[in-house]
Amino acid sequence: MPSIATLEDLCREAGTTFILALFVDLNGKPCAKLVPATAAYELTASGAGFAGYAVGAMGQTPKDPDLVAVPDLSSFTPIPFVKDGLALVHCDPHVNGKPWPFAPRNILKAVLAQACDAGFEAWIGAEVEYFLLTRNADGSIATADASDNAARPCYDARGVTRMYDHLTEISTAMNTLGWSNYANDHEDGNGQFEQNFAYADALTTADRVITLRYLLSMIAETRGMIATFMPKPFGDRTGSGLHLHMSLTSGGAPVFPAVDADDRGLGLSPTAYSFIAGLLDHACALQAIIAPTVNSYKRTGATSTMSGASWAPRTPTYGGNDRTHYIRVPDDQRVELRGGDGSANPYLAVAAALGAGLDGIKRSADPDDAGASVSGRPTLPPTLLHAVDDLSADVVISGVLDAASDEPAVAAYFAQLKRDEFFAYHHGQVTPWEIDQYLTAF
Repeated sequence: MPSIATLEDLCREAGTTFILALFVDLNGKPCAKLVPATAAYELTASGAGFAGYAVGAMGQTPKDPDLVAVPDLSSFTPIPFVKDGLALVHCDPHVNGKPWPFAPRNILKAVLAQACDAGFEAWIGAEVEYFLLTRNADGSIATADASDNAARPCYDARGVTRMYDHLTEISTAMNTLGWSNYANDHEDGNGQFEQNFAYADALTTADRVITLRYLLSMIAETRGMIATFMPKPFGDRTGSGLHLHMSLTSGGAPVFPAVDADDRGLGLSPTAYSFIAGLLDHACALQAIIAPTVNSYKRTGATSTMSGASWAPRTPTYGGNDRTHYIRVPDDQRVELRGGDGSANPYLAVAAALGAGLDGIKRSADPDDAGASVSGRPTLPPTLLHAVDDLSADVVISGVLDAASDEPAVAAYFAQLKRDEFFAYHHGQVTPWEIDQYLTAF
């Protein structure tokens, strides 16, 4: 996008007639007001007002003042592939003229400022996995492509071809936006796909994950399908991840590759190993943020799938180009965090992962030897409730959630939000499993 001074100019240049002024709540729900381009000046000058309590998980009560979404013009994104003349701009929520500390984008920006103070710039690539589904007449879900029923569907050329129109429309949209889509594939579960785009600075990538989820949802809907990022919609199929590829530069120069010989054999610098150690040390607390739903733990707890592998780590280990690890090291330029899933809020996930890694660097932490048996590290939490308890006990990851706050409150709010979510699931229903297990057992 050329450097243009005002939102009015951006709209004029792109042929935009309406703007979605968009932000997400702590759960990742996209919230927006539809603003005519004729009101672009007012949107820039005053922002778009929202009743914050009505938004959802934003730390407000009904009596609180307006949440004002202030557009970040650098994120202006024309999306005529959804509706002709439509554009989207990511916003930073404010209250009483100050950045609202419960807003995920504000939290990530605060953590990026901390990284900058430490001398680092953060770069992130994200793998967005999702299922394409339909609803049956009885409300149950089914794979949108009825012919996608192979026992080993991953990379199946026929499955990709049957979804050609959807996949190529999304690919064309990404490339039109300058994201450099470089691959589109059928993933390991029936009905599951992944569409990759180039890495960028951390904030840009987080914005793009939100934008892509929106595009996938809306474009799938035009074909009568549901695009879902739910971690585990089917008990016997592989779940959907949000894998984050992370690297740091300092003054524009990469800091992960080894300058001298690396005795561990992965080609990484001491800084990179300390970054990995931080991720491993805080892995259990991280899971509350990068796997933030009850359903997330059906994915990480899976013992088998139709294809024979869950692709979801259960222990915080690291290694080379090995997808069974929590941290995979594909090359000397980056590390891949594989614990996150499709329900993760990308702003919070990136912020928490960076916070953990930077803490490791600050402490010059050592990740021990690579491999499946790392002594002294607990297994990942088995449920959301366990993960939230780990989060509450971890001052570093809790501190990430409070990074934009003068008085820490966000971490406690988020933890209670997730405890309430767990107990709503646990106490609020009787499942078919319970009926089968207990109805005539006694």
